[in-house]
Amino acid sequence: MKQVKYIKNYIGGALVPADSGEYIDNISPFNGEVYSYIPDSDASDVQKAVEAAERAFPEWSSCGLEKRYRILTRLADIIEQNLEDFAYAESLDSGKPISMSKSVDIPRAHANIRFFATAIMHFSSESHHMEKSAINFTLRQPVGVVGCISPWNLPLYLFTWKIAPALASGNCVIAKPSEVTPMTAFLLAQACEEAGLPPGVLNIIHGLGPKAGQAIVEHPKIKAISFTGGTGTGREIARIAAPMFKKLSLELGGKNPNIIFADCDFDKMIFDTLRSSFSNNGQICLCGSRIFVERPIYEKFKEEFVKRTQFLKIGDPFSPLTDLGALVSQSHLEKVMSYIELAKVEGGEILTGGTIVEGDEKTKNGYFLRPTIIEGLSPYCRTNQEEIFGPVVTITPFDTEEEVLEYANSIDYGLSTTVWTKDITRANRMAEQIQAGVIWVNCWLVRDLRTPFGGTKHSGVGREGGLEALRFFTEPKNVCIKY
Repeated sequence: MKQVKYIKNYIGGALVPADSGEYIDNISPFNGEVYSYIPDSDASDVQKAVEAAERAFPEWSSCGLEKRYRILTRLADIIEQNLEDFAYAESLDSGKPISMSKSVDIPRAHANIRFFATAIMHFSSESHHMEKSAINFTLRQPVGVVGCISPWNLPLYLFTWKIAPALASGNCVIAKPSEVTPMTAFLLAQACEEAGLPPGVLNIIHGLGPKAGQAIVEHPKIKAISFTGGTGTGREIARIAAPMFKKLSLELGGKNPNIIFADCDFDKMIFDTLRSSFSNNGQICLCGSRIFVERPIYEKFKEEFVKRTQFLKIGDPFSPLTDLGALVSQSHLEKVMSYIELAKVEGGEILTGGTIVEGDEKTKNGYFLRPTIIEGLSPYCRTNQEEIFGPVVTITPFDTEEEVLEYANSIDYGLSTTVWTKDITRANRMAEQIQAGVIWVNCWLVRDLRTPFGGTKHSGVGREGGLEALRFFTEPKNVCIKY
């Protein structure tokens, strides 16, 4: 797989520039330099992609499960075989450590494709027998041309999470990666050519959300939208798509609680809490940014957590010693810093971090921030209620289950929660009452791709993963035969 200076769209099986002929700077966050250029696509490019998808749909939707399985499995193999190239591009684009790209992002990307290529072979429909009268059975058929829009924090990981079930179930896809992290989507287009994916089955449009993304959402021939990103953008997508009666899957923001009881396995908890707080610089929707600790172990937790956080190495994402790389962009760094200043105004005490890291000659213009721990804030203040999406966590003591449940459920979001306790009865009691789509007990980010994934309240609409994704990308049709 080869990176290029000028990225191109992938439409109808060909790599082509945007109709506008214009490009957007692609800036690497670890040094602040422009290293490539992205097509500034608009509605005319989306229209060409839709036309290509419509031409491809009849054959792709009817070619049979085994053919789709073989092509998608081949695509997964190509990504796996080119892991080094994909991982380098991912880290250059996003600023995350190369170790994370190699061990998490790219392996999960080819696992997504392989999983859904296999899952479609076992996807079954229902039948209902009416005694001595009739039989009903359900046909599940592909929706048609669908739109998949993914975010910048886990670029190829989440791009394939949407595209794979859509393609496996026979749809043709118009996909848009984030303009902040486009390179692995471009490499994916090259892999699709090598894998023999028929022209027009997958079309990748690069560009800005208000132009290219909105054109995908607005297009009348695109019948379903799967989106992962901010809650505000999700709200705008729903506003546009709902009157057009499009199917919608919206995986949105999170402000996740990490609830730590005194009877936890302290060593395991502290290790995973460090991960859940600062993995990918806290730029994962599932990170636990509000940490609630039962009072008997609060001081012990605080001391150990601060100490371990201070040992994290921040810097060059291509160094094997780096724990945290750069934040994704200058504007995002400024947003995160604004919340650290807000926390001070709201009465919070910065226990560690909260300052920009001055890089070496190679990284001096990068977007590096020391991981930040804040205490002394009300659970109801803005810092504890609004999504920051950076390496910033708050810690708060609690005394009772009732109290911490109130804290956990007090926000507009409801994506995930982690509970640390050895009391299985308490764990089940908490899981039942917490308002979130994913509950982890004594672990974090343990993912089985067969399980439904998504949030409640402002964290989204619908579920991804497993059979839920295949159901979303198909339309059920009941057939009743009288006898």
